[in-house]
Amino acid sequence: MTETTAVESGLRMRGRPRLGAEPLRGGRCRFRVWAPEAERVEVVLGEQGERAEALEPGRRGYHGAVLEDVEPGTPYRYRLDGGEPLPDPASRHQPDGVHGPSAVVDPRFDWTDGGWSGVELEDLVLYEIHVGAFTPEGTFDAIVPRLAELADLGVTAIELMPVAAFPGERNWGYDGVFPYAVEASYGGPDGLKRLVDAAHGAGLGIVLDVVHNHLGPEGNVLGRYGPYFTDRYETPWGDAINFDGAGSDEVRRFFVESAVAWVRDYHVDGLRLDAVHAILDTRARPYLEELGVALHLEGDRLDRRVLAIAESDDNDPRLVERHERGGMGLDAVWSDDFHHALHAPLTGERQGYYQDFGPLACLEWAYEEGFVYAGQRSTYRRRRHGRSSERIPAERFVVYAQNHDQVGNRARSERLASLVDSESLKLAAAAVAFSPFVPLLFMGEEYGETAPFPYFTDHGNPGLAEAVREGREAEFAAFDWEVEIPDPQAEETFEAARISWDDRDEPGHARLLAYHRELLRLRKAVAALATLKKSRTRAESSDEDGWLIVRRRAPGCDAVLVLHFGEEAAEVPVELGEGAWKREIDSAEERWGGPGSRVPEHLAVEGEGPVRLEVRPRSAVLITRG
Repeated sequence: MTETTAVESGLRMRGRPRLGAEPLRGGRCRFRVWAPEAERVEVVLGEQGERAEALEPGRRGYHGAVLEDVEPGTPYRYRLDGGEPLPDPASRHQPDGVHGPSAVVDPRFDWTDGGWSGVELEDLVLYEIHVGAFTPEGTFDAIVPRLAELADLGVTAIELMPVAAFPGERNWGYDGVFPYAVEASYGGPDGLKRLVDAAHGAGLGIVLDVVHNHLGPEGNVLGRYGPYFTDRYETPWGDAINFDGAGSDEVRRFFVESAVAWVRDYHVDGLRLDAVHAILDTRARPYLEELGVALHLEGDRLDRRVLAIAESDDNDPRLVERHERGGMGLDAVWSDDFHHALHAPLTGERQGYYQDFGPLACLEWAYEEGFVYAGQRSTYRRRRHGRSSERIPAERFVVYAQNHDQVGNRARSERLASLVDSESLKLAAAAVAFSPFVPLLFMGEEYGETAPFPYFTDHGNPGLAEAVREGREAEFAAFDWEVEIPDPQAEETFEAARISWDDRDEPGHARLLAYHRELLRLRKAVAALATLKKSRTRAESSDEDGWLIVRRRAPGCDAVLVLHFGEEAAEVPVELGEGAWKREIDSAEERWGGPGSRVPEHLAVEGEGPVRLEVRPRSAVLITRG
């Protein structure tokens, strides 16, 4: 038996009862919970606990039973050894919030996406959304009318920030405490299903952000059921999850099964795995490998492409290396290095982790490698950082000029549109869209949204709320931002984060929106841009002159991207080679609100030597041959 086959055989979950409450035919329902330290477990049914039934203890600490006369919608809790009734760790729905009872969920839904097969990595263009802040209503259903516009923009998949049940009415989503449950204020389980079904009908995939590195502090009952957490490690957000100690087989099963449930029950096309560097695990078979294999197996079973995308601060290519090369086999990883290498020359910021970036050579390396730091010393970290990503295919990196973290984890949570001028915005957009990697847009970025995106919470415990405030202030210490940080608990902090769709129709915003639409059209239409290969990407830069040239090739097609970060117009020497070249787009063109392009629309190049292209300040120019 091969190593990969052994992993797969150990992860197959078909044929064994699912965790949580599973409705069956004839008004019956199967309940199953892991509570290894409890001698007696009862399920307490009804709002007031009108009915209590004992579960049968089984192997490895599981308790379960099939009960009659339990319909979907029935409230329930578990009682361990006669104690206080608690919500189900594997609850699918918390209609009254994280402190209320769980509810049995009807799995039936009239899906219309039978012909949907997912989105391939090479075709992925991600659009990150926070459900609560994306529309005035803040619900899944309110997103549906916007799907056609996103598809028209050139987006191929929406990435939803976490939707697992969280405390209060507003949250970024990273304080979720029920990894299986869909947040009630967003529309609950059926609301998510309606969104996914409609997205597939519009030709859009759905990638869901999930958090397996910690749970939120309020409403978290998992530790009362068993050894879900460990004090052997610490995370920045609270107790570490027990992925490698005693009892960790069942903890792993709990989280893996939750991930598979999003794919199976809600038809999502992939998961974005939050901050996997904080998943602390010393076992020979890493949890992330098990998780990725389980997701891919479920995709195979459903005959759909299912993606596992990691967010990591480690610059570790093993996350996306194939199993046979000792990797974990995930599909893609976010590259914060690309963001930092782009952000630093755009803004001039050098605080915090930006002190490791700035020279355009960093962005040059990002285009050719994916990661910038591949083992060299990091000034910010005061140690060496990362590992070479040379042999990792380009489509396995997700890049961006903005995302929720890079906006929200600033003292004032400013978007790029509030930090730089419109010409710089267009420069950044081209740098991302014409990279050989998977591009990601943060909601509203395409039209220059200026609403901040501060961190927001709605904790009911005053002491916890104050701890969050203090934690945010400490987090910004390395950046020396001497400004007042928005109160995460204040409702106005959340309201300020809502984007304004009406802005899209104003002339300046409409031009920027059309510009993004054209960038994504060219990305797909120009063969050299559609071919995501690092081996066919070369970059060179000049800090003195402020330019970066990126060359991309495909059979019969060449593309040259000139990115000029300087404040003055410049003549950039570009080796083009003989032939007829065409200016596909110049961000300085008047149609995009610029001062006008100085690059000819057509260039007939003869002989050798560089062609000097006159480019405007803070501009991006794409020219192609073939």
